[in-house]
Amino acid sequence: MIRVIIHTVCYLFLLGMPGILSAQGEATQAPNFDEHIKPIFKQHCLKCHGDDKQEADLNLQGYGSLLRGGSSGKVVEAGRSSQSVLFQAITEPDDDLRMPPNSPPIDLTKIDLIRKWIDGGLLETSASKSMVKSRDLTFNPGENVSGKPVGEPAMPVDLPLVHKPKLTRPFPVLAMDVSPFAPLAAIADQNQVRLVQTETEQELGRLDFPEGEPHVIRFSHNGAVLMVAGGRPVESGRVVLFDVVSGTRLAEVGDEIDAVLAADLSPDQRFVALGGSGRVVKVYSTVDGELQYKLTKHTEWITAITFSPDGQKLATADRAGGIHLWDANSGGILLNLGEHKEAVRALDWRGDSRLLASAGEDGRLIWWDTVDGFPAINKVNAHPPQRPPGTYGIIPNGVLAARFDSEGRLVTSGRDQTVRVWDVDGNEIKKFKLETGIPLSNAITNQRTTVIIGDSAGNLQFNKL
Repeated sequence: MIRVIIHTVCYLFLLGMPGILSAQGEATQAPNFDEHIKPIFKQHCLKCHGDDKQEADLNLQGYGSLLRGGSSGKVVEAGRSSQSVLFQAITEPDDDLRMPPNSPPIDLTKIDLIRKWIDGGLLETSASKSMVKSRDLTFNPGENVSGKPVGEPAMPVDLPLVHKPKLTRPFPVLAMDVSPFAPLAAIADQNQVRLVQTETEQELGRLDFPEGEPHVIRFSHNGAVLMVAGGRPVESGRVVLFDVVSGTRLAEVGDEIDAVLAADLSPDQRFVALGGSGRVVKVYSTVDGELQYKLTKHTEWITAITFSPDGQKLATADRAGGIHLWDANSGGILLNLGEHKEAVRALDWRGDSRLLASAGEDGRLIWWDTVDGFPAINKVNAHPPQRPPGTYGIIPNGVLAARFDSEGRLVTSGRDQTVRVWDVDGNEIKKFKLETGIPLSNAITNQRTTVIIGDSAGNLQFNKL
């Protein structure tokens, strides 16, 4: 089937094509069909896909016929080169399927030109307007941000004494979160959660989590409740809600036969959604612990779950790269967000519930417009790894964590041992390089001045923005 689809695309033999677009022109002029793309088709494609002959009913001689596609459907998708058959054909890693056949891969510069033309909105001429819908993604920190407590925000007071476990090596910081209104961070530890004052960096106390390893930690929107989810692999899993001030257990949700790998607490604190190796997302009531509904569309382990800040939507992701958007009240499917090729490691909503960030092992970092499921910002290699001398093969470049702050900035951690901070437009504004260990979790404090990083060696770092 793949071969049939790919062969609807012309014989794009671009090597040696002179003067397509100079380096200076590429920087100053967006590529368009008439000036930059049609000459490629005219030289190498129209014999089989022109006005005289249309193999697979595909005619690339005119702009209109190109947009119509062939017998297998459209070959270009405005704004999404990764989802365009034409682009997939010339970047296919399989030598037998890649176009042009029986030839070396197309020069990366020319591939990038085609990518920019598609992602730029399939311009017909230099005077044309992009076919990608205009979007207003301006962030208003006050929009749909609720839950600010009356009086002083919740801080631990006289927590029960918890003995630190004796470990042969430090426990990796699998999860963390910061209070939205107080200088307080909750950090995963073996069978426990550490509570740290973020201004002094001093530990205030610990919460017992005898259920096992904490894989997910989240403060409620008012900062008064702490959700901890995890368990023991191939044995048990559960979600526990704690009172932040006293450390008292408020509720226990779920009774899984494996560790809970993903979970979230709804903004109104009425529901907990959880998932793991069972490939099913379960939504429970926090009032009586009763199961409300199940989501069974995923085909792989559930790796990330998050409620939108307005409480209307639920986003879930899996180990195969699938992301689904659901109605949080009914469990009805809203959108399928298809872009990641490998496991999605993190999901997080911007505070206005408009944008959803996803991070994956494929190296992609995406800001999704959840109105229509379009990837508004798509970083295909957000954490590019450096190749150590003398090494060969593919170097992992996965993005392992992604969290928004209240200003709409996004902080991410990658296998390149780097933590990066991105502004609301997706521009990198800061980065922190770890000397040892891999950053597994991160967050920006409520004061919005410090990035906290937890790594695979159990270290906790505080870095000023």
